[in-house]
Amino acid sequence: MNKELQMKSDYTSSIKFDNRLYKQDIFGSIAHVNMLAKQSIISNNEALQIIKGLEEIKIEIESGDFPWQDEFEDIHMNIEKRLFEKIGAVAGKLHTARSRNDQIALDLRMYVKDVIKDALSALKLLRNSFIQIAELNYKVILPGYTHLQIAQPILFSHHMMAYFEMFNRDYQRFIQSYERADILPLGSGALAGVPYSIDRKYVAKQLGFKSISANSMDAVSDRDFLLDFQSAAAICMMHVSRLSEELIIWSSEEFKFVEISEDYT
Repeated sequence: MNKELQMKSDYTSSIKFDNRLYKQDIFGSIAHVNMLAKQSIISNNEALQIIKGLEEIKIEIESGDFPWQDEFEDIHMNIEKRLFEKIGAVAGKLHTARSRNDQIALDLRMYVKDVIKDALSALKLLRNSFIQIAELNYKVILPGYTHLQIAQPILFSHHMMAYFEMFNRDYQRFIQSYERADILPLGSGALAGVPYSIDRKYVAKQLGFKSISANSMDAVSDRDFLLDFQSAAAICMMHVSRLSEELIIWSSEEFKFVEISEDYT
């Protein structure tokens, strides 16, 4: 395969990855359309047609009936093409006052915010579990190790609360990541805004964003929030790995400190 064909193959296959953004893409589009109607940029009837078509597309995707096509490049074009098939030319008005540049920036921020909410919920349960285990075993004494050599006696509860501290820092990092993602980029256009009287604060409120971006060029190019999330996730998984390794050692024949249920082994 020559270089040109290889590049095209890599590009068109992106739909296999960004199709996971369908909810965010559709919700963002619905909020955008509602704003266009509110600002009298499109009619209320046109907005209703577009929203109905988008809601039907969401059902198709979730039922597995949506006709994904690589040739339409990405999640945006696949949904827009299907919308044209459903409601005709009025589907083209969905793209009014919007570019794929600020659209994907919006989708990614919404997706990251949703993932972070799930992570925060899981970490909250995990932190509480360490507190409960520590309280139930507050009298248990274990040998403390350095480099797998017995060092000092420690309380098992103290050991468990060390993990509470680790995951508590992870929790705080995810909160910080959420705050950096919680900025609406829609309305930035391709890079220099749009020639319409749009209401960005209205869209931000509809989609649950705390604030709107201040600079259009930065808004469409910024991916720092993704790196923030990946960093927080990597550090959190390091702590999970540390806990997993310790449980493996503790449940080994040589240590026999714990016995793990077969449901987990």
